[in-house]
Amino acid sequence: MPGPILIIGAGINGLVAAADLAARGKPVRVLERGPTPGGAVRTEELTLPGFRHDVAAMNLSMFAGSAFMARHGAEMARHGLEFVPVSHPFAQALEPGDHVGISTDVEETLAGFASEADKVTWRALMAEFPERAGVLGGLLGTPMRRGPLARFLWQSWRKLGTARSLDMARFLMTSPRSWLEETFEDPRLRTALASWGMHLDFAPDIAGGAIFPYLEAMAGQAMGMVIGKGGAEVATRALVSMIEAHGGSVECDVEVEQILHANGRVTGVIACGKTIEASTILAGLAPKHLRRMLGDGSGDARFDRGLESFRHAPGTMMLHLALDAPVPWAAEALKRYAYVHVGRSVEVAAKTYAEALAGQLPATPLLVVGQPTLFDPSRAPEGKHTLWVQARVVPAAIRGDAKAEIVQRNWEDAKAPMTERILDLIEEQAPGFRQTILAKTAVSPLDLEAGNPNLVGGDQICGSHHLTQNFLFRPVRGFADGRTPIANLHMIGAACWPGAGTGAGSGFFAAQGLK
Repeated sequence: MPGPILIIGAGINGLVAAADLAARGKPVRVLERGPTPGGAVRTEELTLPGFRHDVAAMNLSMFAGSAFMARHGAEMARHGLEFVPVSHPFAQALEPGDHVGISTDVEETLAGFASEADKVTWRALMAEFPERAGVLGGLLGTPMRRGPLARFLWQSWRKLGTARSLDMARFLMTSPRSWLEETFEDPRLRTALASWGMHLDFAPDIAGGAIFPYLEAMAGQAMGMVIGKGGAEVATRALVSMIEAHGGSVECDVEVEQILHANGRVTGVIACGKTIEASTILAGLAPKHLRRMLGDGSGDARFDRGLESFRHAPGTMMLHLALDAPVPWAAEALKRYAYVHVGRSVEVAAKTYAEALAGQLPATPLLVVGQPTLFDPSRAPEGKHTLWVQARVVPAAIRGDAKAEIVQRNWEDAKAPMTERILDLIEEQAPGFRQTILAKTAVSPLDLEAGNPNLVGGDQICGSHHLTQNFLFRPVRGFADGRTPIANLHMIGAACWPGAGTGAGSGFFAAQGLK
């Protein structure tokens, strides 16, 4: 009898694949190198007892709306999955005291716009959002295989017609700045939406980056956001419980050193010095780690070179804070939002990105300030709060400092002064903020990679989504459907189409391909 399907890596994609396969009666065995499953979807007490912090991912909207949840949502709820709805998903802190916010109340959203023309445009975008979301969501939900992709393109063309299909294709190639300047008058609103592009390595002038600001803005207005009750790991725990309930297993502290293959077929792995036989493997690995584990290679030189040259996005630094009170934002309304982006203009965002690419510690990193306890007080002791802060974007290898203030050139020493720079940016928007801090934990890009090797250089999206590394090219042209030159060895994870986020599309696609 064939052995279980082996899944390397208990990140969200690996767990989704395992849960779907296990629910269909397939034997599955998940091997995770870390002490706990979940990859970037974990929650830990990183500061003080009783303060639960999401290690990386906080927003579970993509997971809640995923194809996996459409199929298995009821069972996941039985295994303890509970979401907390968020009516005020995000805002942008601009000049101190000024902001633009997006909530599910359209009138509240529009009240912050400075342009009457932008209000009209926003309503028009909302009116057409269901149709456009259907097309864009359909694309993101389509495996990059010839048959499914051809069917999607044919159906979309029949629905939209030639002119609107070409408009959609142009939109998919447009940079955030170009789309925003074509669409909105108010530079404040442009800044608020452009910040979302930086989450996926799309600085304002990078082609192909308009889609993410558009989807986050419209989806945030239409549906808000969801986070996990008690922390993002509620999704991980439910997935593990579901896998085990169907006879599968999730094993932690298991280091896979090599993937074995012979005569063009996968045969197993060497893990912790022992051989584990397997006829099918799903590998949730960053491309460089997959290449390393293949030893002499896959037998396809172009595929191997593609894995080696796969480009990662700049790094992220994180701060986890335990607070005695909510952030005292100068703009009072910011106390109502799950995410607050701190960044004053599109131009500053572009400069920040250029500095990070040059190896410079940015003078004003874009901050993503998560305020989960405003909506889920169970994450902290009564009356207290947690704060989740990402500094995007920062270099993994430090060559200098854009402000010529930080002299350290290694992250172990630069982490403390960079922490102060981040806190200064928040303090500027929230005078008295430092007095609310009970404890803090700083996590450098290299710390992130040490905890999860798939976050190469602190790249939380496991690979840039630029056009040359997206769609049919993610992670390697000819292999965007997750297959490899080695039979029954499949790639999953954020480095594979449809890319980063908690939607776990590649894991679900791979599971569907196994009959």
